[in-house]
Amino acid sequence: MAEPSVAEKLKQLYTLQLIDSKIDEIEILKGELPIEVSDLEDDIAGLETRIHRLQTNIKDIEYELSRHERNIEEAETLIERYKVQMDNVKNNREYEALSKEIELQNLEIQLSQKKIRQTKVELENKQGTFQATSERRDRQEKALETKKVELAQIIEKTEKEEEKLRKKSDKARKNIEERLIRSYDKTRNAYRNGLAVVTVSRNSCGGCFNKIPPQQQLEIAMRKKVVACEHCGRVLVDDYILEGEKKETQA
Repeated sequence: MAEPSVAEKLKQLYTLQLIDSKIDEIEILKGELPIEVSDLEDDIAGLETRIHRLQTNIKDIEYELSRHERNIEEAETLIERYKVQMDNVKNNREYEALSKEIELQNLEIQLSQKKIRQTKVELENKQGTFQATSERRDRQEKALETKKVELAQIIEKTEKEEEKLRKKSDKARKNIEERLIRSYDKTRNAYRNGLAVVTVSRNSCGGCFNKIPPQQQLEIAMRKKVVACEHCGRVLVDDYILEGEKKETQA
């Protein structure tokens, strides 16, 4: 098979550009929705982890609070027992020993009461954080559901067209030599609009809009070699190729 002429190579490249630009239009239609959906899913997963951790913390704090309350109950029981025993003491030494025990248990009660106050503050803070985190998780889940519905609606409208275009793009790529494809992809990835092959419009590059010298415009029209814009590096083609490709892609 004879190697394609430069004119044919330019035609193939521009055909590919037209197809890929239509795919880009579909991606623009989707906008940031795929990224937003992914970000929301990540955020919700992080919030779920935090909620689980807070639930564990709250249970631990509630157990700690219950332990201090039991300590007070036990101390109060002991105090009542010691008071009863004091009614039956036989000497001062026994009385003083029981008094000392009652004093120690009262100190134990005071310490537990202090820890209960501190623990209740900590519990209240954790419960507040848990409530706020849960509410945020719920809001994010609602937002995610909305974004998913929006994205699904767009995908439903464009899925068949996008699939058809991607197949056409893959087919077009197979007819272009690898060196040109690598350069094409590199240039496409360098610019947000994805344009790697553009026409000369009003004596200017259709990508960066810088003026193209008359001599270079003549070379582009002759299609004897691949000419790139000296400012942006995009491949330049003439209006004749544009019109021809429009007819072919619309067929």
